[in-house]
Amino acid sequence: MEIVQHWIAEYGYAGIFSLLVLGIVGLPVPDETLLAFAGYMVYLGRLNPVPAFFSALAGSMCGITLSYVIGRLTGYFVIEKYGSKLHIKMERVAVVHDWFRRIGRFTLTFGYFVPGVRHLTAYVAGASELEYPVFALFAYAGAVLWTGSFLSLGYFLGEQWTRLPGAVHRYALVGIGVVVAAAALAYVVRRRRRA
Repeated sequence: MEIVQHWIAEYGYAGIFSLLVLGIVGLPVPDETLLAFAGYMVYLGRLNPVPAFFSALAGSMCGITLSYVIGRLTGYFVIEKYGSKLHIKMERVAVVHDWFRRIGRFTLTFGYFVPGVRHLTAYVAGASELEYPVFALFAYAGAVLWTGSFLSLGYFLGEQWTRLPGAVHRYALVGIGVVVAAAALAYVVRRRRRA
């Protein structure tokens, strides 16, 4: 984490952008911690909130778009061949693919909030040949919600921002449950309206 803090302190908005691109694609970057630290830097007055938000948003959007393009161009070949080097198991890809098939586009929006899932949702969307405009609508909406949430948490927690990453991992299962329940409810409501 010291490397991430140093990178953001040294490179500012460009550091936030580049680390989030790499993190969303799947490299081992602690994304929530990075955003919380950036929010803390805003709290200290070392970063301006508007450029911090837009650099984080742009990094998230570029990273998820890159994952989508890789999935679209290669299907599951890259994960099967190189996934182990990126600590991505085919079992996890299968779970995300199943979620995507059942609750679809909402996985792109709310998958950001589930560690280990946000790295795969866009890849699975691309490999499943989801149309780009649909992908963009749901994925970029998720990027806005996710970056805004964690930057705000880092800002409002102030000196206590370091407590956030532990809480994120503790409540990851709760987050997964909420995401699945919300998506299932939306699916049921939509089917009833059609019927």
